[in-house]
Amino acid sequence: MIYTVTFNPSLDYVVNMPSLKVGDINRTQEEVMYPGGKGINVSLVLHNLGLASKTLGFTAGFTGSEIIRLCQAHGCSCDFIPIEKGFSRINMKIRAQEETAINGNGPEITAAHLNELLAQLDKLQAEDVLVLAGSIPSSLPADTYENILARLQNRGIKFVVDATGDLLANVLKYRPWLVKPNNYELAEVLNLTISTEDELVAAAKELQKRGAQNVLVSRAENGALLVDANGQVHKRPALKGRLVNSVGAGDSMVAGFIAGYLKHNDYEEALLWGLSSGSASAFKEWLAELPDIEALIRRYNNHENH
Repeated sequence: MIYTVTFNPSLDYVVNMPSLKVGDINRTQEEVMYPGGKGINVSLVLHNLGLASKTLGFTAGFTGSEIIRLCQAHGCSCDFIPIEKGFSRINMKIRAQEETAINGNGPEITAAHLNELLAQLDKLQAEDVLVLAGSIPSSLPADTYENILARLQNRGIKFVVDATGDLLANVLKYRPWLVKPNNYELAEVLNLTISTEDELVAAAKELQKRGAQNVLVSRAENGALLVDANGQVHKRPALKGRLVNSVGAGDSMVAGFIAGYLKHNDYEEALLWGLSSGSASAFKEWLAELPDIEALIRRYNNHENH
């Protein structure tokens, strides 16, 4: 089973309007509401790719109930821990002349709540996949990711970590199966300047020396690069398309990579499915669905056969 953790999920309230006038009353042209959070996004795209997962984390109040309802409506299986006080955050995205985001704080997560999550994670078994994605809320210890991986190491669980800075650097020693920095995050973790593709490959291999098994580097309009657990380097360019929404593209890439690998047991296929899933989400208002992803895979295959 695949498990994803979203420590601070949100209701994403997305509004479109022709222009935003600060200090005035603004009226929207269109508004939609989605369940938000990196782990939730991974689970939603996994479902769209035909793989079951369980999404874990914390919810509170009426917004928490709506996050659960929306997740389930889109095919996700949830086992969130309820927090008695406060409410899950609302993140507002305003699309006008430019995009503006206002992100909420979310409820306070106590040590007792965290212990409940750890008890859930203790039930994971060999060959399960655990996805830890995103930042840690300020109410939790900064070493929460590290503590989770330390607690579950040597049990045959595939750890996937999509995080930045020290959150990523400090878990490498626990040999995560997959890490997915973008090229800027990779440079930041290693305190390097990366200007060429050779330097990018060398930096990815440095993460491997520090413990990561597979290093998937997302490169926006330049596609993606993978240094796999066998030391092989795989590269794919990005396909052209109109960028509609960058939120969730990286999470979709993680989901696609996991699905591609579990279905084909092949890193080249995993990269193809990962990049196609990420691009398909970037070209849509929300997260990619299977026909979108398969259409991009056909485009890749047609391109390679000509």
